[in-house]
Amino acid sequence: MTYVSTPTGTSPGPLGPDTMEIALVSEHASPLAALGGVDAGGQNVHVACLASALADRGHRVTVHTRRDSPDLPDRVPLREGVEVHHVPAGPPEPIPKDELLPHMGAFGRHLARTWRARPPDLVHSHFWMSGLASLWAAHRLRLPMLHTYHALGTVKQRHQQDADTSPPTRIAWETEVGLGCNRVLATCRDEVVELERMGIPAERITIVPCGVDTDRFTPRGPVAGRGPYRHQLLQLGRLVPRKGAAVSIAALTLLPDTELVVVGGPSPDRLDTDPEVRRLREIARAAGVAHRVRFTGGVSSEEVPPLLRAADVVLCPADYEPFGIVPLEAMACAKPVVASAVGGQLDTVADPGTGRLVPPRDPEALARATGQLLADPAVREACGAAGRRRVLSRYGWSRVAAATEAAYCSVLDAAPAVTGVI
Repeated sequence: MTYVSTPTGTSPGPLGPDTMEIALVSEHASPLAALGGVDAGGQNVHVACLASALADRGHRVTVHTRRDSPDLPDRVPLREGVEVHHVPAGPPEPIPKDELLPHMGAFGRHLARTWRARPPDLVHSHFWMSGLASLWAAHRLRLPMLHTYHALGTVKQRHQQDADTSPPTRIAWETEVGLGCNRVLATCRDEVVELERMGIPAERITIVPCGVDTDRFTPRGPVAGRGPYRHQLLQLGRLVPRKGAAVSIAALTLLPDTELVVVGGPSPDRLDTDPEVRRLREIARAAGVAHRVRFTGGVSSEEVPPLLRAADVVLCPADYEPFGIVPLEAMACAKPVVASAVGGQLDTVADPGTGRLVPPRDPEALARATGQLLADPAVREACGAAGRRRVLSRYGWSRVAAATEAAYCSVLDAAPAVTGVI
């Protein structure tokens, strides 16, 4: 295993004079999609920001994503140096990502035809089904290929069990992709452990973390309004049970004169009919804290930094988290984070420097750590400042793109073609 990063305190620059033609494959997560839907979240942001940052380094990037509307043009410029290619695979309509596997053959065949006409220098697939389609095409054309999982079936199955809607062959195909590509780009150390358990050797893995826009997420700027309570906590993300909003509500019962703002989920006009919102409201009512829990619904990306700046502490109590972008966004805004000690949060949140790590599904531990921060403004300020420094030194997109480029160069220098047999 290698960990590629750029030196702290330096400005990353191009590794060489050559411009690469890079194919990013993101079958369900288009960089053009509006965020907030069931299958539109961190991967969409990651692919869009990585493509843009690679273009900033002088490369030409094409993002291949599935056509989910008949009205979409074949190709759409995202910005200078980045183009989105809509791949025909299955009906041109929205399909839940867990139902896309039958269409990956068509996706891979279209990629092969596209790349045969204009071969990229390398392929970088995102999520396991993208990897499956990319491996099929790259193997036939002998193209170098790297893969980022974003989430692993083994982890999802362990935590969701019968609620896991993934295809039953997911884990086997994920293993095939990891063994068949030239290099796996894991986002955190915890993922490397999972990959090794799947039989993927550590020497085939490079850790390159996800990034955050440090020009948009900053300590200074507009601040959202606050309620009448002394303290304000914020939880941000998709409203699904594994994100742990119920744990935050239970912790609130031990934190007097404190409001919890839950950001994410359906549009504000649909909050009253959303099943998860109704479930969480009932939990809050039964706990006697319904008057101190506020649901905003889904918000625009422009509204997120002001909401983070308004909080005293940001909570990230997920049951599991493959990486977790919210801690980075909070730290970039100089806010302390209390997060469950799982997945990528073990890497991003430095305890006690930038916040606290607590066991998942433990409201008492969450309340205790949060209460300690709320009781000491000086500690909160110090954690926030340290978090901002940590993000700037490790997680800005220019650094992540430089690390990704270094992994690309190592594959181009050392590897023949991919070895998948599908």
